[in-house]
Amino acid sequence: MSEDRSAAERRLATLMALRPRSAQELHRFVRVTLGLDVARTALGEGSAAPFDYLCDAFFEDGGAADIVVWAARGSGKTLLGAVATMLDLLFKPGVQVRILGGSLVQSSRMYEHLVALAGRELLRPVLAGEPTRTRIELVHGSRAEILAQSQRSVRGVRVHKLRCDEVDEFDPDVWEAAQLVTRSGRCGDVHVRGRVEALSTMHRPFGLMARLVGGADEAYETHNAQPQAAAGKPVRVYRWNYLDVIERCPPQRDCGACVLYSDCQGRAKQADGFVSVDDLVAQWHRTSRQTWAAEMVCDRPRRSDSVYPGFDPASHVAAPADDGRDALWVGGMDFGLRSPLVMLWAQVRDDALHVVDEYVETGRTLTEHLSLIQRQAATRDHGEPAWLGVDPAGRQRNSHSGRSDVHVLREHGYRVRAQSSTIREGIERVRCRLDRGTLRLHPRCTRLIEAMQSYHFDPRRPERDEPIKDGPDHACDALRYMVVNLERGSGRVDVRRWA
Repeated sequence: MSEDRSAAERRLATLMALRPRSAQELHRFVRVTLGLDVARTALGEGSAAPFDYLCDAFFEDGGAADIVVWAARGSGKTLLGAVATMLDLLFKPGVQVRILGGSLVQSSRMYEHLVALAGRELLRPVLAGEPTRTRIELVHGSRAEILAQSQRSVRGVRVHKLRCDEVDEFDPDVWEAAQLVTRSGRCGDVHVRGRVEALSTMHRPFGLMARLVGGADEAYETHNAQPQAAAGKPVRVYRWNYLDVIERCPPQRDCGACVLYSDCQGRAKQADGFVSVDDLVAQWHRTSRQTWAAEMVCDRPRRSDSVYPGFDPASHVAAPADDGRDALWVGGMDFGLRSPLVMLWAQVRDDALHVVDEYVETGRTLTEHLSLIQRQAATRDHGEPAWLGVDPAGRQRNSHSGRSDVHVLREHGYRVRAQSSTIREGIERVRCRLDRGTLRLHPRCTRLIEAMQSYHFDPRRPERDEPIKDGPDHACDALRYMVVNLERGSGRVDVRRWA
């Protein structure tokens, strides 16, 4: 072993002996060794402090839960991701970390912060060699690398930690592939949890970050709440806005004349952050209120392009008070082969429609789907639907079998309704039920609930009345067919322009 490597290992052993065992020790280590004083007090309404994220990432406090950081632009989330990576490399021998950004440029930004931290006087000697453009390694085998934003780059990777920066810019397919790259393992005397961490602003009301924090219209949950389900997994959400990283405002500055006062309410007089008050004031003047609210205050982005902006889970999601054995059972179905086939069961009680269950599957024939649908109905004791509302296009015959989807349904004993209507008219009927409180979704209809919040028009083409077909449309179409066929013969509806 070379003399230089021996010296590096001795230096690393000295640093390892300083491994923080408490939040206070961690804060002191980051301040002294890395030169960063990370804010420990949250000032924003409902915020977590940035240091709370760092503690969770380092001490593995969240168990198997992944981490989502929803933070303001310029609030240090990329730098903190680099700090968390450096702490992992130092104190978890052999740990493997990968950095994935919304683009290769974004991946490089976190990596550049990491290289700068590794270049500090106390840390430089423990490197196994000079960092390359994509990789940094310590003498005890810990390594971090950056990945390109592509499925080819992500697939086949097996690491302990994946830190994803600016997730709202991710390709959805790359994000899905990234969920399978982590694994837990022993790194020295530390059991390292296999985790995916997502760090981003949220500027897209129907984007990936909106789904990760529970949907575009659900409240986020901070670190002191119960881990919530996001994208089918437990996740811990840390949210902070510009107030949580603002510098201390000078006492002589007049709060009454400050454009930030409506958010701040004078709290910046006790702040300990790093972002200049003057810079924030200048940015406030340069941006629209909507952009400021979404990207700096971390309010949910405005859902002006939502098909169902009136849908509120707090009002429209509830289980019926009883089993409804005497209620009229009806169904709605959207056909699919490569896209999902969706079946909805509902009860009609007085004038209210209660959607009580859903079936959403892909990759099967209609006959195979119907077998599974009937099994689910029997297992959950659903009544026989009086009729099934479907897409009128389901009457078209298949060129190979000579039979239509509607014909197959009737062969299986379903009474089918396929009332013709425009998409516009059907959406308006669903909207009317939401407005009048005559539509309820059972909490177990998770895919439909998510779809109602995510179904949207194209914001770049405001003249178009047809919603985007990017996934949520299938469940929403099944609901629309059900409502249209339930109300057939009830008269015309007034159609309002949505834009």
